Amino acid sequence: MRAAALFLTGLACAEAFTALQSPYTSKRQISSSLNGANSNNEENVSNRRSFLIKSAASASLLLTNANPANAGIDPSALKALPVEGDTTGVQSRMRQIESVNGPRPEDSKDIAFEKLASGASYREYREGKGDATVGNGSKVAAEMTIRCQSFATANEPGGLKYFSTKADTEFNELAWTIGDGELPPELEECMMGMHKGGVRRIELPSTVVFAARKNNQLPQPTTKDGKRIFERLFKTDATLLFEVLVTRIK
Repeated sequence: MRAAALFLTGLACAEAFTALQSPYTSKRQISSSLNGANSNNEENVSNRRSFLIKSAASASLLLTNANPANAGIDPSALKALPVEGDTTGVQSRMRQIESVNGPRPEDSKDIAFEKLASGASYREYREGKGDATVGNGSKVAAEMTIRCQSFATANEPGGLKYFSTKADTEFNELAWTIGDGELPPELEECMMGMHKGGVRRIELPSTVVFAARKNNQLPQPTTKDGKRIFERLFKTDATLLFEVLVTRIK
């Protein structure tokens, strides 16, 4: 539409210039018999000029009001697309998990810890959905971050991370069966009743953590920084803070 309006404007201007050079403004006619013809010619030119001026005005209005087409992209829709060159599907899977389980406003609520008889404590940030809940024998998968409370910093007041499923696992989750001894029983006790999509912060005291290390029940870091922090942990108070997001329950 914009191109057509520009063409019409140019045509109108060209015609207007030609009209201004028409014969009725040239040499004076010497025959009185031509006076009537000249009068008609002047009227026709005047009408023609009026038409061209109106056409040019219409074309200008089209140019002024023309709105460019907006090509919008919904960033959230890109989450479902495969990653180019991702032959194993790992990156695509991680993006899909992130789009479903990403942070929500309710996650920032400050809720009091609930302490259990084992000495472990937890607080729930997000209840989750669905009928299935974590219980003895449940097959679960979870995203998890483990922080060393003794190594708190201004940027990470909960403590430095020694392990996270995002950095230390292939698909950004741990999968195990509740009660099989793979993870500390105190951690699993604090996860009881969780729904899919639920988020809890779980604190294991130093005595529990030392026992879990002895029983090889602590997730192991794979990064250089994670390994260094993990080794330092057992030279001081070893209290750990687990941030757990349940992604699957069977």
